[in-house]
Amino acid sequence: MDKIEIVEGPIARLPAANVDTDIIYPARFLLITTRDGLGKLAFHDKQDAPDYAPMFAALAGGAPILVAGPNFGCGSSREQAVWALKEAGFKVVIAPSFGEIFQSNCAKNGVLAIRMDAAEGLSTPYGLENGQPLSVDLRAQTLTGPDGAVAPFVVSPALREALLNGWDDIARIKALHRADIEAFEARRRVAEPWLFPGDRP
Repeated sequence: MDKIEIVEGPIARLPAANVDTDIIYPARFLLITTRDGLGKLAFHDKQDAPDYAPMFAALAGGAPILVAGPNFGCGSSREQAVWALKEAGFKVVIAPSFGEIFQSNCAKNGVLAIRMDAAEGLSTPYGLENGQPLSVDLRAQTLTGPDGAVAPFVVSPALREALLNGWDDIARIKALHRADIEAFEARRRVAEPWLFPGDRP
């Protein structure tokens, strides 16, 4: 999984509420069994929708940050929605609220989902327009707008640690519990040597 520390670039805004995973990644594409190329399918059925046009323009300009409306990613639990957003170039999604499973899928796939109410703190990022720059610093847990205004955000310590180190769930377990794993394996080699034929002379 890619590490995330600082993400800088223009934002893409999608203020609509209740954008579900079927809008993000239409169900008829679930037959595709690879992640490669899914980015071009993100919001596929909205490509001609006028209210989505500014977001698509910002995305075409290389926007790595999506600023969404409330309850973003609600609906079904399809992980492909996150795969498509990531493949399209989004590394950070900011919204007042998320579908719970969608937010969990973001964490497991290296996308930083930041929950920030539109009324909180400074105008960053909800006062920005499509294409305006924003800096997201995960280490400091701050957003910095083009005028230098700073707004804090909060994510769980476990998520922050995983994204800063580029750990998926397995890599995190290995990193944090390596000594325990090695001790367990050493005990098994003694107690059940037949499980380790490669150890035999």
